[in-house]
Amino acid sequence: MWGGSLVYTLYNHFGFKSVYGFDASKSGIELAKRSFPELAENFFIHNAYESKLPSNVSQKYDLIISMEVIEHLYDPEKYLRNIYMWLKENGYLIITTPYHGYLKNVLIALLNKFDRHFEPLWEGGHIKFFSKNTLYKLLEETGIKPMKFYGAGRLPFLWKAMIVIGSK
Repeated sequence: MWGGSLVYTLYNHFGFKSVYGFDASKSGIELAKRSFPELAENFFIHNAYESKLPSNVSQKYDLIISMEVIEHLYDPEKYLRNIYMWLKENGYLIITTPYHGYLKNVLIALLNKFDRHFEPLWEGGHIKFFSKNTLYKLLEETGIKPMKFYGAGRLPFLWKAMIVIGSK
């Protein structure tokens, strides 16, 4: 739903017209289409590993926003290689993912909150956990230049999420 809300906001409040929402979840796309019927044609079911986008949408973008996706993927490198291919030259990527730095992980272990935090029984849950360093390394390996890092929420170095801006 967050992705659908972002597409709606960018389209209706900021005037962007070539804005699309992609998700592998059929129910997620159906919810976005029901919630924002005037943009129903802008939402698509798409597998993150599939390099070819639907034929009726742009194939190159100035900006791609990936919100809370990469941590659910078995092969995040393939996903980022696709994003690199979809970006125009000098295009930007904004990516968000839960933050997992050293201090936060030590605190989770010391407080015996590992199972509660990582939720290992959550079907379809998080399977990759990134720190700033690991996400930067993965971006660089796929040709995307990390430019800016932001921690989001909580106390510094115990952030809930991170936002990274990169460029092609």
